[in-house]
Amino acid sequence: MSYKIGTKCVQSGYTPKNGEPRILPIYQSTTFKYESSEQMGRLFDLEESGYFYSRLQNPTCDAVAAKIADLEGGVAAMLTSSGQAASFFSIFNICSAGDHVISSAAIYGGTFNLLDVTIRKMGIDVTFIAPDSTKEEIIAASKPNTKCVFAETLSNPALVVLDIECFAEAAHEIGVPLIVDNTFPTPINCRPFAFGADIVIHSTTKYMDGHATSIGGVIIDSGNFDWTKYAEKFPGLCTPDESYHGITYTEKFGKGAYITKATAQMMRDLGSIQSPFDAFLLNLGLETLPLRVKQHCANAQKVAEFLHNHPKVTWVNYPGLEDNEYHALAQKYLPDGSSGVVAFGVAGGREAATKLMDAMQLAAIVTHVADARTCLLHPASTTHRQLTDEQLVACGVSPELIRLSVGIEDAEDIIADLEQALAQL
Repeated sequence: MSYKIGTKCVQSGYTPKNGEPRILPIYQSTTFKYESSEQMGRLFDLEESGYFYSRLQNPTCDAVAAKIADLEGGVAAMLTSSGQAASFFSIFNICSAGDHVISSAAIYGGTFNLLDVTIRKMGIDVTFIAPDSTKEEIIAASKPNTKCVFAETLSNPALVVLDIECFAEAAHEIGVPLIVDNTFPTPINCRPFAFGADIVIHSTTKYMDGHATSIGGVIIDSGNFDWTKYAEKFPGLCTPDESYHGITYTEKFGKGAYITKATAQMMRDLGSIQSPFDAFLLNLGLETLPLRVKQHCANAQKVAEFLHNHPKVTWVNYPGLEDNEYHALAQKYLPDGSSGVVAFGVAGGREAATKLMDAMQLAAIVTHVADARTCLLHPASTTHRQLTDEQLVACGVSPELIRLSVGIEDAEDIIADLEQALAQL
């Protein structure tokens, strides 16, 4: 039976049998017992599926991963210990020294640093392009060794709405997958696979968890990219893996090749698995995700409209506003709302932004975004402080930008808090 996404948030991933726990259990165990060494050996050789060590797979984590794969419409998923780990593994699973990545410049500061500094140290070259690049401009940025295109559906914190179809078409003409970070919209508001994306990642720490309790990430594969068509580009998937007795992932696992390789290699060698307890908490958050996302978006729309009309606010960036430059794209890709995040600037620049933030009473200043409580941050001096002025401009982060994460409290109380803080400027 085919269910709607709200039902999937509650029901997918775990179906108890007769007499089993109704609620997904926490398998808080590092190891799993077997009757014979031969049987365990088959697990190590990827000849059978099962559990033997939680660094690779765990029943709690797998159930939650399966739920998220269902929400996104993918064939398989893998939980990671953080959103950053998901970003790194999604790329490193198909890239190695000597390869090249194309990335939108409008991405989270930590991800920008990951690509611009850390991945470069590993011998992987990166070209950053404008998030509004045309198909021709994206293709022009490619090289013979390009292995993927990376972007965010709704960028953090610039709130650029990605033209997913444009980026996907360009990536496919190059012969590489499009990897999209869908953290802010969540699958409730956008399902990038429907528009041509091949791999989707999330920081589950944000709306999916929704309560600021658990750090985590996830990688989901659509199963749609034909790795074998470009076998010479992706030898890790299309040629024998000697560390697993010559298994070729695409031959043995078909549409599950990408996630199987990520689990068998990335997790085996680098770790960064999500803990069973954190996965359990994430699952609780997923059950209420549709309800919370709807409230976040409704509140954010009201807050954005209030700020848009306030004399001390110089600009507001929220895709739900009709005069927003990304409103048309938002109507196409995010018709039910974008997220609860609003970016805005106040008269007086950075100094005034700091004063406003310090004056807020309900909203807290925290290094976080996208949970039930309203919070705010000054990215230029926190999440993006490692970037140069030129890089900040490329990311869409101006010195006065305030990132306001609108929570699920009563919208009138959030607006009243902003009103009293703005009155002090």
